[in-house]
Amino acid sequence: MENFIVSARKYRPQNFSTVVGQSHITTTLKNAIRNNQLAHAFLFCGPRGVGKTTCARILAKTINCENLQADGEACNECHSCKSFNEGSSFNIHELDAASNNSVDDIRTLVEQVRFAPQAGKYKIYIIDEVHMLSSSAFNAFLKTLEEPPSYAIFILATTEKHKILPTILSRCQIFDFKRITIQDTVDHLQEICQKENIQAEADALHLVAQKTDGCMRDSLSTLDKIVSFTGGHLTYQNTLEHLNILDYDYFFRVMDAVLQQDVASALLIFDEILQKGFEGDNFLNGWAEFLRNLLMCKEEKVLHLLEVSGNLKDRYKQLSGKISPAWLITALHLLNDTEINYRLARNKRLHVEMALIKLCYLQQAVTLVSDDQSGEVVKKKLVPDGATPQQLRAPFAQAASPKSAGKPATAASIAQNESARLTIETPAAKATPAATPAATATPPPAARPAAAPVSPVSTAPRPATGTPAAKPAGATGSKLTGLAAMKEALAARQQTAVVQQTIPITAGALAVYWEEFIDIFRQANKMTVVSNLQLATVKLLAPEEIGISSRNIVQFRFMEEEKLAISEFFKKKFNNPAIILTLQLDESQQTQDIGPAPMSSREQFQAMIEKYPLVKELKDKLNMELDF
Repeated sequence: MENFIVSARKYRPQNFSTVVGQSHITTTLKNAIRNNQLAHAFLFCGPRGVGKTTCARILAKTINCENLQADGEACNECHSCKSFNEGSSFNIHELDAASNNSVDDIRTLVEQVRFAPQAGKYKIYIIDEVHMLSSSAFNAFLKTLEEPPSYAIFILATTEKHKILPTILSRCQIFDFKRITIQDTVDHLQEICQKENIQAEADALHLVAQKTDGCMRDSLSTLDKIVSFTGGHLTYQNTLEHLNILDYDYFFRVMDAVLQQDVASALLIFDEILQKGFEGDNFLNGWAEFLRNLLMCKEEKVLHLLEVSGNLKDRYKQLSGKISPAWLITALHLLNDTEINYRLARNKRLHVEMALIKLCYLQQAVTLVSDDQSGEVVKKKLVPDGATPQQLRAPFAQAASPKSAGKPATAASIAQNESARLTIETPAAKATPAATPAATATPPPAARPAAAPVSPVSTAPRPATGTPAAKPAGATGSKLTGLAAMKEALAARQQTAVVQQTIPITAGALAVYWEEFIDIFRQANKMTVVSNLQLATVKLLAPEEIGISSRNIVQFRFMEEEKLAISEFFKKKFNNPAIILTLQLDESQQTQDIGPAPMSSREQFQAMIEKYPLVKELKDKLNMELDF
């Protein structure tokens, strides 16, 4: 049985022209080789599986090629190229820094650098995963990396550039590898399928490229698995089944149900997705990407960002023509909030189903209009919270603008109708001076025509005494706008509000409330705060002035920090916002708490010998001199 070689090794690029998706790097390296402008140290950094180590090996082979081609490629026929291809070259040394990251390993490498190559021009040292070196190993490598021999070239490769010391970065020529695009990956996979006589649909290869996210090594490994799974015949369906990817067809079906406001069909499709083993977050993620692709189809400039196959792109374009961009933006915002809160939801299925129901009725819940001033798309509610549609708004819409009969309500008409309604409800509303007697007179109910439009001026209520109502402050002869009417209504309610009675401040009530304030911190187990508050003395200095006396400066500073909270507490308890809180420092208590001043060393010795005379006698016998 012949040994199987995985595609990632079998089709590993052998020259610069076969490297996929890194033309900006291969072109630079070939020009440097042709012009003999090679740096002594290179650093290849980028995501995994994009060709860093492969380019390092190709560069090492090309540098020592004896018959360099005109385009900067190796000949693959000379002794140096053949020995490299067979893995027997003595001029190329590859070190895995993940397993050889100590100082001793680097010192061994530095000792090898001192010996010149026996054949060829250069000795190349490839250090893979160089970020795994320890700090001491990096420091041991610094001098050699900065001033190596003329025949030594170092090529470092890493996936985590930020972990490398800046002193190393400054000594290297840095090349940043990028992720391989989906189209480049698909083209390379198609080329390999042709060489291996594998039948593969373009949509299936697109799924493989999207699943591996720009990593060519993962793409080739996934291709090998699917070939083994399908027996060499890759279709869209069996690739979906093997990779466990949610089919785009489900999203098209859900979108049709949402546009038709068919909640039952949308929920049934979601249940079918769950039955296939997918989680709700998989559906939310795929659904958001689906809507994002629809939004990209709205503008030709960003159409290249739609990384799907050709026939699928046509389906996206056809469906996007039926949906407005404003609806898509609102739906994406809704799905984003749903996905953020998905992990916090207890009933995750209901959480996703509620998002589907909202999307079905999104057009009725939200109207998207264009702001004439800014040109931005803003979101307006058709019906304010707590209001009943078409029962409250329709009469005012007819009264405010008879010409708008039969037209849909807009944000401007709703604001105008709201202004009319608030003007009618305002008690202080008054007819304009320019109004005629016929317009200001209120006909009896029997004589009033049934279809007459309601006028905000004529229906303003008058006082019971028959005297005209006082004109509100700041009002003009014109009709009140919505904001002015709201202010007038609020002022009227504030005037009629009953002022709550304040509680008299007494010493007994003050003591009770002070204990209640201390008990708040006692229940919170903040015993240090409780101790400071209990040491303070609370007393009534004036009818609306409360004084708090502190014993020492530390306690006084603490009371200054808590002054605002204490003041608000007393104002709320006595229902009196005019209360003044005054902090005092009792100096007599302060000295008493501090106690007597500490004695010096000499005073302590004098007190000791007064209490124990034998101590002085011992000092004199020993001729001791004390250093105070």
